[in-house]
Amino acid sequence: MITYIIRRLIQAVFILLILTFVVYGVMRLVPGDPLLMYLTATDIEALSPEAMEQARIELGLDKNLVIQYYTWLGDVFQGDWGKSFHYKTPVLDLIGERFPVTTHLAVVSFVFSTIIGISLGIIAAVRRGRWADTLATLAANTAITIPIFWLGMILILIFGLYLDLLPTAGYTPPGEDFWLSTQKIVMPVICLMIGSLGANARLTRTSMLEVIRQDYIRTAWSKGLKERVIIIKHALKNSLIPVVTVMGLQVRFIFGGAVLVEQVFAIPGMGRLLVDAVIGKDFLVVQGCVLVIGIIVVGVNLLVDISYGWLDPRVRYD
Repeated sequence: MITYIIRRLIQAVFILLILTFVVYGVMRLVPGDPLLMYLTATDIEALSPEAMEQARIELGLDKNLVIQYYTWLGDVFQGDWGKSFHYKTPVLDLIGERFPVTTHLAVVSFVFSTIIGISLGIIAAVRRGRWADTLATLAANTAITIPIFWLGMILILIFGLYLDLLPTAGYTPPGEDFWLSTQKIVMPVICLMIGSLGANARLTRTSMLEVIRQDYIRTAWSKGLKERVIIIKHALKNSLIPVVTVMGLQVRFIFGGAVLVEQVFAIPGMGRLLVDAVIGKDFLVVQGCVLVIGIIVVGVNLLVDISYGWLDPRVRYD
């Protein structure tokens, strides 16, 4: 087990290195001089060509791409993620301000999509062929096909403008005003969770149908065990491996969806920061945000792999 974890951690480091290098290279291919983005219009007019060249040397922009990348990577390991060209603020400070907002939305979305999705899948499998199965399957298939940016605008139109029930934009931390915070995140959370909810429901239904046909489930029925005990204790646990795998993959979709949702609802999270940085060619902010998201996704996938052994004792890590 320990050997497996160490091997996966080494793989994770290589994945993150490749990810950062690709993003670094792609951002440098974007037209435009990074120096001109770093300097203000007043600086550009006041500085002579010699001073501009000196500034380029001080920022390390005179070196080739590979050397610039390794310099930036070395600074990252030392805790210096650079300073934003646009905000004139350290990247770590910007991410520290925006990350809790996105994490709040992501965690709430993940929890609700998991609970509701798995519950719908169980109902559909246990009541196969009945009206409950039909409704649950229809809801899951519909949820998967809905574009989240379109859903966001429809929710704003209905619940924000027509019914005036929910705030349409902004974010309030739960510690400041829990009720207002809850009202503001209802629509963004629905948008973020809708696709994951449908995927969880469909996969849970399929996996449960395979498990409940097994001999040990028939034996449990013949022993007279209660339906709740059979479904939760015997069938559900053994059908969760494919569901947990998909749940791990959904983390990246939730963080990716946050980019769209935070734009639609004007939420000052990391997704919106990333979009603004890409548009403004703020290289260091883009690299920092991508690195944080990459660490989260790789970490979650590692936890998912480790959880297989608990869900199914037949899984071995040797």
